[in-house]
Amino acid sequence: MGRKNRRTPTQAREYVPSTRVESHPDGDWYVRALTGSSATKDYRCPGCDQVIRPATPHIVAWSAEDPQGVELRRHWHTPCWSARDRRRPR
Repeated sequence: MGRKNRRTPTQAREYVPSTRVESHPDGDWYVRALTGSSATKDYRCPGCDQVIRPATPHIVAWSAEDPQGVELRRHWHTPCWSARDRRRPR
């Protein structure tokens, strides 16, 4: 006897990373948390100026107010993003 609650191919869910909006003193930012499996290349964190290695979970952020927003997105270590209002970028 087959399962009756199987999804048909048209009901398959697409994976869409969740993006949230965070408000900070310097404006609103779109923020997306990346898992280690989705991080496939090196990035340089603007908070500490260190390399974010592949397979390292981290944050991607871009301005919600800048018309070029997504083109200017930056990859941050999660603790660096959390502390960005307490220290200056390098």
